Amino acid sequence: MKTEFAWNDEVHSLNLPEMDATHREFVDLLIRAQRAADVELLPILDTLLDHTRAHFEHESGMMEACALGSRTEHEAEHRRVLAELGQMRTRAEKGRFPFVRAYLAEGVPDWFRNHLATMDADLAAKYRRAFP
Repeated sequence: MKTEFAWNDEVHSLNLPEMDATHREFVDLLIRAQRAADVELLPILDTLLDHTRAHFEHESGMMEACALGSRTEHEAEHRRVLAELGQMRTRAEKGRFPFVRAYLAEGVPDWFRNHLATMDADLAAKYRRAFP
């Protein structure tokens, strides 16, 4: 049986309070979307998309501020995820809930864990060095 995805400070914290708070909000919204009844899913997906856009824009500002060398790759990953979330929203609008739920249960948590451990960890480390 798969364990429900949840925020874990020991695993997910990057030791940048603002970044950690944004990531925790993302996880909370994802969990709300995972648990939502079909009739509630679209508004929650809209909120998740809005949050994720703002989250990624903030990280882009951090990347610029600390001259992150991998900024192009990191932002491309953000664009890909936003496009996928948009596609899932369209699928939910068309009633393709099982497909959307599989993405929310498997795809997003897997992406988040990997992205956090690699690209976001790199950004956090560079940002801390630039702004001690």
